[in-house]
Amino acid sequence: MGTRRTVFFVSDQAGVTAETMGHSLLTQFDGLDFSPVTLPFISTVDKAAQAVARIDAAARQDGLRPVVFSTLVNDEVREVVMRAECLYLDFFEAFLGPMEQELGQASSPALGRAHGMTDVAAYTARINATNFALANDDGTQTRDYERADVILIGVSRSGKTPTCVYMALQYGIYAANYPLVDDDLESRRLPAMLEPFRAKLFGLTIRPDRLQQIRQERRPDSRYSSIAQCNYEVRAAEQLLERYGIPFLDTTDTSIEEIASRVLERKAIGRRTRA
Repeated sequence: MGTRRTVFFVSDQAGVTAETMGHSLLTQFDGLDFSPVTLPFISTVDKAAQAVARIDAAARQDGLRPVVFSTLVNDEVREVVMRAECLYLDFFEAFLGPMEQELGQASSPALGRAHGMTDVAAYTARINATNFALANDDGTQTRDYERADVILIGVSRSGKTPTCVYMALQYGIYAANYPLVDDDLESRRLPAMLEPFRAKLFGLTIRPDRLQQIRQERRPDSRYSSIAQCNYEVRAAEQLLERYGIPFLDTTDTSIEEIASRVLERKAIGRRTRA
């Protein structure tokens, strides 16, 4: 019997909530090999039965009961899945009971409510922020920096773009990013177009060996991906950030979610929306 255990995220919608909460719990267990499987749109008894078949098959194959994280709302569908050979963990059941008792009101579960577009204004804000992040990615244009809440700067492939997009999608933050290239690093001066926006700047850095791994996948065996170039760029960029008093964060072993949260905290930027 091995240590590999299959984990299912089961939802009546896309499964994002089950995945996010489930992964957060799994990270608390080091040294275990989890094999994640998402089963979205399990909204009927027939689909639930198909899900049970997959869960039971995984139990036989692994020799261990799978862990099932569920955000199913429909009672009939949930009861079918609960009969599977698994450890069934229901997020709604775990929290709704205590909340009902505290609030003095029964909940009224509805299919897809947790994932629905209940706040059109918040949704529109997130879409507009995402369009801004994409239009102001990688220094492609700087004329809209006045509208930015934050401008991430750093060497190429240090995590600027995904962090900007995440902050936009999750929180409606207007985030731009600008790459520090050889000319900037050699001059040891902040690019002129960034000078008026110093208060909005936040730097991202990364360990040179990790940067080389990332760049090697993009442009293998090039000067761009050489360890010498990565060492030089990271060292020069950090010196530049320190010289101008720009706060920065090492992204090497940090998730996009944590990077975004740390940027918002250190720049004291409020989260406009919640996904």
